[in-house]
Amino acid sequence: MSRPEEMSAATARRTVLAAQGFTDRPHNRVTMRTLDRALVRTGVLQIDSVNVLQRAHYLPLFSRLGPYDTTLLHRAAEKRPRRLVEYWAHVAAYMPVELWPTMQHRMRRYRDRGHAWGGDKGRPEIADDLLREVATRGAVTARDLDPATQRSRDNWGWNWSETKYALEYLFLAGELTVARRNTAFERVYDLPERVLPRAVLDLPEPDPAEAARALLRRAAASSGVATEASLRDYYRMGVAETRTAVHELVEEGTLEPVTVQGWRRPAYRHTAATTPRSIRAAALLSPFDPLVWERARTEDLFGFRYRIEIYVPAHKRVHGYYVLPFLLDDAIVARVDLKADRATGRLLVRSAWAEPGAPRDRVAAALAEQLWSAAGWLGLDTVEVEPKGDLAGVLAGVVDRAVPGSGGVEPAAV
Repeated sequence: MSRPEEMSAATARRTVLAAQGFTDRPHNRVTMRTLDRALVRTGVLQIDSVNVLQRAHYLPLFSRLGPYDTTLLHRAAEKRPRRLVEYWAHVAAYMPVELWPTMQHRMRRYRDRGHAWGGDKGRPEIADDLLREVATRGAVTARDLDPATQRSRDNWGWNWSETKYALEYLFLAGELTVARRNTAFERVYDLPERVLPRAVLDLPEPDPAEAARALLRRAAASSGVATEASLRDYYRMGVAETRTAVHELVEEGTLEPVTVQGWRRPAYRHTAATTPRSIRAAALLSPFDPLVWERARTEDLFGFRYRIEIYVPAHKRVHGYYVLPFLLDDAIVARVDLKADRATGRLLVRSAWAEPGAPRDRVAAALAEQLWSAAGWLGLDTVEVEPKGDLAGVLAGVVDRAVPGSGGVEPAAV
């Protein structure tokens, strides 16, 4: 057996960035077709409730497409013909509707475990009652079915009631799905047959081994090159099923083993992955972007140590509350703590930090352009840089001198 091909770290980075869509030709006007292309690249969009800047699932598309009409994503996830559905595909995430059959074995595991997954938080018989109620009433939130007086105040940030636990069990078990999120960002639950396209519901369910291979193919296509652990993390699969599926995908010719200089573990490249000679990109990255959501992989790829500090007490934070890495070409060169101050129309840069060796003047110029673009996309009028971080001074000067573009978004096109 021949030795695996050796890739340089730079080659691996370019391969990954191409797989994630950072080399796709930009469009002046983002259409549903453009959005579809980006969704194929990312595979899933992680959902997170933090809204200090913009909710997590919107940001990866902005990073790849620039300013776009977010109603496109709403249409893809909520309107016919539905392209996306919410499920626990990475963590809570939007996934392509055609992945529904490949998640059935995962849903069955929840059904087999039963309502006991919630421990002593609820009574099992509630789930059956709620399923009948949703079938009768149609799409509802937990709040619609559960008076506020029944909600627990013991768990900060969640405050789940017995009803909410039961609805979440039904969601994980595939008995209910999410029709949409309401303006309070609450899940609106409904029966799968009233949400998903009939053609998707009629697709045959693959056996668990086939489902594992299907998920790994998608993870590999979105990753370009990755370790087994990274491939497993993309759709949060089990160790044994991933190891078997990786071996089978090597045998079928979808994956090929490689070694990447500086990586501590063997890797696999998708045989259809492309490696451009260079990358020309500038993008603010969400903390939950697929490019950086696995922190060990981010460190291997970019030499960038990244930790989100939302849950760290303010006085112990190093870089800030909601810190976005800044990608320039094929390197992460800076990080900025951002806040959308919607009441005053300002995009606040609470701190700005350059990576060691980054060319600060060039980084600041490119970053300022992206900050103005983000501000326009978010409907904010100004960008204000606060004096914290080793890049803040030069960035403030560039931002103040910059002449922002319109940042406006044309109405969505089909």
